[in-house]
Amino acid sequence: QYTRGTVTAFAPFDARADAEALRKAMKGMGTDEETVLTILTTRNNAQRQEIASAFKTLFGRDLVDDLKSELTGKFETLMVSLMRPAYIFDAHALKHAIKGAGTNEKVLTEILASRTPAEVQNIKQVYQQEYEADLEDKITGETSGHFQRLLVVLLQANRDPDVGVDEALVEQDAQVLFRAGELKWGTDEEKFITILGTRSVSHLRRVFDKYMTISGFQIEETIDRETSGDLEKLLLAVVKCIRSVPAYFAETLYYSMKGAGTDDDTLIRVMVSRSEIDLLDIRREFRKNFAKSLYQMIQKDTSGDYRKALLLLCGGDDD
Repeated sequence: QYTRGTVTAFAPFDARADAEALRKAMKGMGTDEETVLTILTTRNNAQRQEIASAFKTLFGRDLVDDLKSELTGKFETLMVSLMRPAYIFDAHALKHAIKGAGTNEKVLTEILASRTPAEVQNIKQVYQQEYEADLEDKITGETSGHFQRLLVVLLQANRDPDVGVDEALVEQDAQVLFRAGELKWGTDEEKFITILGTRSVSHLRRVFDKYMTISGFQIEETIDRETSGDLEKLLLAVVKCIRSVPAYFAETLYYSMKGAGTDDDTLIRVMVSRSEIDLLDIRREFRKNFAKSLYQMIQKDTSGDYRKALLLLCGGDDD
């Protein structure tokens, strides 16, 4: 179903040969990082799991444990992230976002706003299996208010299916949003939560156009004025993902590197999680919207083996 990733199945693939090469690269004094990063960024996730299995069979060692003991810093984080089974990746990120002191709302927002209903259902099942806990309970325990309610709506993964658009309902929803925000003293957040959290993607795209016609504002401008804090960020993320998931991730990557300091956690999470899905589309949107390529920005903003690995995942320059 996904054909717009930069990482695809490597051929000819030999899991044992790769496992042997990785063991050799990490054995004894010093580590051959180049071999490690080249193998792990050019095999897809399913192949990496086969390599890990072959590694254990041949050497009785855990590949991820070896990577952790041989590598350091952001490079280690990136390599270990690449080794996480694809279906566990989001569940693991969410678990870490809600564990311990303080909740990482940014991660909750990014994952739950951008995944399809089928992907959200899958995340919930995996979370239950892996951590023997209910994701919704965990999230409601760590969040509150309208932000929590919209997260819960998104977790239901019950967005209307895309089956034709009813223009009368488009008009009605656009009017409801207009009355709930711009025309109201205070804001009726619930209306925004229900409409943006449950209507189909094609329906909402039409609602946004109609809203502009009725109000003279983009829906994003209204959300910006009428809401604040975590709810505002989540509503905006939902709207951006309805418009274009690749454009949303291009923007997320841009801001992870823009200005002083890099948000490496976000950079790694997006590059790894989208590398087999739509990173080619994200690159295209990046080039279009930020007048430079994703490749150039990574090159400028990172260094060492970490940079080499990210550039290999990026899969090329768009200039």
